[in-house]
Amino acid sequence: MKFLALVRPGDWLTLLLGALLTAWLAANLWPGAQAQKVVIRSGGQLFAEASLDSPQRIRVPGPLGESIVEIQAGRARVAADPSPRQLCVKHGWLERAGDIALCLPNQLSVELTGLARRFDGFNY
Repeated sequence: MKFLALVRPGDWLTLLLGALLTAWLAANLWPGAQAQKVVIRSGGQLFAEASLDSPQRIRVPGPLGESIVEIQAGRARVAADPSPRQLCVKHGWLERAGDIALCLPNQLSVELTGLARRFDGFNY
């Protein structure tokens, strides 16, 4: 309770404005850009580029077997993969430009691209 007695009205105003600014920045800058297409690479080579506008399933061969990339409602995911740990399948839907799923044992990458890329940990 001593802390509350030391905080003055101007301090509360500063905290409130800081919280509002943080919320606005997170809402407007965090989501990233709208994705327009999916780029699929197999073995380090470009396998396919597809629009996110029409639903489809793309079968991609790899060293361990066939992976399936599903495109639906402006998003994409790895629906099936023969990799033992299934990490890229568990990653789920990719929705924004710059999102990427990697299936390293099967040498597959699925990346969404758009007009602008958002920051990600791979580029850091």
